[in-house]
Amino acid sequence: MRIHTGFSEFDRVLGGGIVPGSVVLMAGEPGIGKSTLLLETAANIARQSGNSAATNSTVDAANSSTADAADSSTASANSTATPDNTTAPVLYISGEESQSQVRMRAQRIGATCPELLIASTTDLGSALTLIEQTKPRLVVADSVQTIYSDQVDGIPGGSTQVREVATALIDSAKRTDTPMLLVGHVTKDGSIAGPRTLEHLVDVVCQFEGEPQTALRLLRSIKNRFGPTDEVGCFDMSGEGIEEVRDPSGLFLSDGDDDLAGTCITFTMDGHRSLPIEVQALVTKSVLPSPRRATNGIDQNRLAMIVAVVYRHAGLNLLANDLYVSTIAGGSAREPADDLAIAAALASAATDSPIDRRTVAFGEISLTGQIRPVPRLENRLREAARLGYKRAVVPRNRRYDGRRPIPGIELVEVRNLAEALRALGVEKRRRRVTASE
Repeated sequence: MRIHTGFSEFDRVLGGGIVPGSVVLMAGEPGIGKSTLLLETAANIARQSGNSAATNSTVDAANSSTADAADSSTASANSTATPDNTTAPVLYISGEESQSQVRMRAQRIGATCPELLIASTTDLGSALTLIEQTKPRLVVADSVQTIYSDQVDGIPGGSTQVREVATALIDSAKRTDTPMLLVGHVTKDGSIAGPRTLEHLVDVVCQFEGEPQTALRLLRSIKNRFGPTDEVGCFDMSGEGIEEVRDPSGLFLSDGDDDLAGTCITFTMDGHRSLPIEVQALVTKSVLPSPRRATNGIDQNRLAMIVAVVYRHAGLNLLANDLYVSTIAGGSAREPADDLAIAAALASAATDSPIDRRTVAFGEISLTGQIRPVPRLENRLREAARLGYKRAVVPRNRRYDGRRPIPGIELVEVRNLAEALRALGVEKRRRRVTASE
């Protein structure tokens, strides 16, 4: 049995929900929304406990009104002897904020609930005592680096203290079968602060990430003893809290249906999800000795390789131009399957030839100019057909000859880069030079 968090995206990453007795470590950059997500999760589970308590009291009242006195006392004794954790409260322990500050944030995001207990302490002994006294259905500790034990030496957040605090909390979770959600800090390079053993001790390690300039937040599972590690959950951060995004298909696409030069759409796999990504490119004449290469959401070394292959095998010389390549809304096009879309966007911008908005392209580009097959091609094509795309330029693969066609989308199989650019209508052609150029 799993405890549902109230967020289907969170449940997806955890493998269906929180396993009783498990310990989940949530890490992420400061201000990314870790505490907000866990506070809303705690409120959702607390409301479930409140609903369960109300339902059980109604059933007990109905049974007692229709049963004899002896049968009623026997039923009451049996119900008392059988523990029911679904009506227990939820305990939120904050070592970074006071109770009034946590309550203020809970009121702002609508996470107040009578069954949600808030405590503010940095002492490990006090935290363990609260867990023993309240016997909660769920414990949230924010954060593991701020809680310390007076039984060992070291400053709070140090390796010794973090190891001692994590061991004690995990032991309490396993002994009482109470799930715990721990907030973890990260270092400057993005790794989880504290000893590496912290990640080995817990059952699940989740990474909450996103760009501070955008509202999109992605939740990934790095380690999961009870579920997959290749799932991703999408959330939207706002002033009223965090909302889940169940269908993120339009997050990384620009508005409008006009065909514009310098854009190409592809589908990238993020876990089991296939997400559409729009790649945009701008090609300008360089006035610098070393032409500029600026990227956003795309690996710069990969771009340099693609530019060289486009020049060698497609006859399109971009080596002396300033190149700007970016994705939309903080999307990532770092998968090898996105190579063809990057090359097509560059060729479209250089030749001023728009690509049909209903056409998508997948393919890894080799140094010989060949278009190599991509994994999970059928998943990408089915999602593209569902979203209304009519044509797909894909690598030719003899192993898939005779496969069943996907209704609603036309497949154009290509063997090399020149064929792909020709199929997309962005092959090299003579341009008219304007006065400004």
